[in-house]
Amino acid sequence: MKKLYLTGLLVLLSLVAMAQGGTDVYLSPFDFPMVFSGNYGEIRANHFHGGLDIKTQGTTGKPIRAQANGYISRIRVNTGSGYVLNVTYDNGYYLIYRHLSKFTPAIDERVKQIQYEQEQWEVDIIPETSEYLVKAGDIIAYSGNTGYSFGPHLHLDAVEVKTDEFVDPLPFFRQVVKDHIAPEAEGFMVSPVRGKGVVDGQTKIKTYAINAKTPLKPITAWGLIGVGLKAYDHMETVSNRYGVKFLVLEVDGEEVFRSEVSRFAESEHRYINSWTAGQYMKSFIEPGNKLRMLKASNGNRGLLTIDEERPYHLVYTLSDGLGNTSKAEFTIIGKQQDISEANDENQIIFHWDEVNILQQPGIDMVVPRGRLYDDLYLDYKVSKNSQDVAFTYQLSEQTIALHDYADISLGLTQVPVEDMGKYYVAGIDSKGKRYSLGGKYEDGYMKAKVREIGTFTIGVDTIPPVVKPLNPQQWSRNGAITLQVEDEHTSISNYRGTIDGQYALFGKYNSVNNHIVCYLDPEHVHKGGKHELVFTATDECGNTITEIYNFTW
Repeated sequence: MKKLYLTGLLVLLSLVAMAQGGTDVYLSPFDFPMVFSGNYGEIRANHFHGGLDIKTQGTTGKPIRAQANGYISRIRVNTGSGYVLNVTYDNGYYLIYRHLSKFTPAIDERVKQIQYEQEQWEVDIIPETSEYLVKAGDIIAYSGNTGYSFGPHLHLDAVEVKTDEFVDPLPFFRQVVKDHIAPEAEGFMVSPVRGKGVVDGQTKIKTYAINAKTPLKPITAWGLIGVGLKAYDHMETVSNRYGVKFLVLEVDGEEVFRSEVSRFAESEHRYINSWTAGQYMKSFIEPGNKLRMLKASNGNRGLLTIDEERPYHLVYTLSDGLGNTSKAEFTIIGKQQDISEANDENQIIFHWDEVNILQQPGIDMVVPRGRLYDDLYLDYKVSKNSQDVAFTYQLSEQTIALHDYADISLGLTQVPVEDMGKYYVAGIDSKGKRYSLGGKYEDGYMKAKVREIGTFTIGVDTIPPVVKPLNPQQWSRNGAITLQVEDEHTSISNYRGTIDGQYALFGKYNSVNNHIVCYLDPEHVHKGGKHELVFTATDECGNTITEIYNFTW
């Protein structure tokens, strides 16, 4: 039976690889071994990781070669992905190359020309299909560390042209990737259903670390529960941890749930907030979660009914994209225990399949249908600090992600600043820190769109950003001006620099360090003399600062 199961799993892996283009062979983008710092479908904040993060030997500027014949279909520069190139290949897929250091010279020149014409760093170019034809092996760009990147690497996405869905690029490169290490489970989670289940005498989520040297103590449960697993894949020669591509849960020999991280659309990204609890992957499906990669086969969304006083044997089978497979086994002891009934009297409940409206003094909120993944029992509390301009409204002690935007309105209790553009709706995190959610003033209320339910109030920002020159004594030697621009309350909405009265191209090349840089270009700045830099930054509330610096280059 076990042999038949493994054979079936390998057939499934082959079929998925074929469905994703696994029968096509792509050249490697580099002339060195492919190892990853991240893989397709990894759990990230509010989204799935869309591709492969390929290590570039700790440096930037590695030539990237075309994987097949095709054409360059999009060229972008932005703060999220830095320098970005799309190449559409002849097999029905296009690959997206992110965090580049530069393009080829002709494309670099075109990008720079548009940047100066439009006087902005971010650009988005859609070339004609015949403009930039490529052949397999051609150099198309150079690896970098631009955008939201924590180190030199190439992020590579694969997108199916006919569906515009992200698929796993790994099958294209299976002939050049060496990996014989199977995924490994690190933690087990049991989640009792509110008012219907209990685990180890408690009605809250319980997690258990998995340690090969210390076996798990017996877990007791009764009623309706869900389970989940924390697990990671690994790869030879590197210490990185990756997401698990295939997961199957069997209970007493019967399949209950499976996940296959094989493809997803842009609209599915935020379903990850429903599938996961921290780094745990739930083996049950919340009623509002429509993520296609999750399948429950027990008729109850993967939830387990523990109603007999006996051992329940759970077996997870974990596989990566190259067929390496492992198992993790657990036992839950059915033990009859008292289940506390949920007391919903006077409880404010947001239902997942309804339009939800909250109307309380000083706060209005409308959550359209389809925004919640499950019913939400609000932890509604109101507090006030005499120095605040509004009450603080706790809707949920734990921040709950919504699948899309909801409308919120908060009333002002005092107006110390006449300019209503200085106010903003603020979220408050678990550490009490405020962050801006934007918003506009209307009839005594600040109104905003939010993608979370948590704790909210109104903030006021009258303080302009702070601009700090970084190592100005090195500007001349490095041929680059580097500034640190920060705002205490909100974020920077725009900035602009001129050198000797002419537009200067400043950009946020790496969003992690948040530095704004201008690389001095002799075509736009006369080399050999003294220069004046005028730099202006404005925050979300319209507060502006202008700084003037003199330098020699």
